[in-house]
Amino acid sequence: MLDGVSLDQLRTFIAAVDEGSFSAAGRRLRRAQSVVSQTLANLEAQIGVPLFDRSGRYPRLTAEGTVLVSEARAVVRGMDGFKARARSLSEGLEPELAVAVDALYPMDRLTVAVQAFTREFPDTPLRLYVEALGGAAKRVLDGACRLGIIGSMMVVPDDLAAEKVLDVDMVTVVARNHPLASIDRVIRMPELERHVQLVLTDRTDLTVGKSFQVLSPLTWKLADLHTKHEFLRAGLGWGHMPLTMVSGDLESGALRRLRLDKFEPVTPPVPMFIAYRKDTPPGPAGTWFMKTLKADPAQQ
Repeated sequence: MLDGVSLDQLRTFIAAVDEGSFSAAGRRLRRAQSVVSQTLANLEAQIGVPLFDRSGRYPRLTAEGTVLVSEARAVVRGMDGFKARARSLSEGLEPELAVAVDALYPMDRLTVAVQAFTREFPDTPLRLYVEALGGAAKRVLDGACRLGIIGSMMVVPDDLAAEKVLDVDMVTVVARNHPLASIDRVIRMPELERHVQLVLTDRTDLTVGKSFQVLSPLTWKLADLHTKHEFLRAGLGWGHMPLTMVSGDLESGALRRLRLDKFEPVTPPVPMFIAYRKDTPPGPAGTWFMKTLKADPAQQ
């Protein structure tokens, strides 16, 4: 009987555990609750142990289920990796490489990697899309891009595998003619909240209900980082920016760094990850590009 256990049964088991109910697992798997329930009942009959206690309103893992769910995850991960690796080997060199890049990622680092890529793969076209917040992850999840450099949405979606690339140093800045620029001390939140904060807006639904260092109730939402930069320079509000993007403005005095009591001693950096769908890992060109992004630019 154990030889008849299928990956579909294990995936259904994991979904029921993760979602907390058979109905929620059905929605995730796009199946009727009755199908999920029957699949799990069949699995329990095949292995000879109960996985869920169904006496309450919601099913709860039994002691046996708690032990076996980690084994189920390992089996599913192993098979997903096997299929992904086989697909990558069968595809060979990608006909082109599409990459979605978080707007906060340092463009000088990206430029070095792209220059190296064009030397290594001169016949492989490279398409780049710059996105804010969940935009880069969405392009990868939808299959429009093979790779994504993501970071400003903070949380990596479960369907993506991700590897750390770098931390982007951030600063909180304001134009020199802005009222906040004259405060030469740590600024408290009540003072900050009286002024407009310029923030990036997400054109996807991946960050709905989440706030990324939005500290003021007065916000202007902008679609791209370049516009935010120009609005900051114009004195239309204050905001967080990558240090590399505003270092020249700080040196010239066009922008001034703010010291916030919430962020002493420094504005938190943003970690950046190179990500891809677990079921469609990159081929040779994408793998090379990932390795290059993680390397020291001075060595490229």
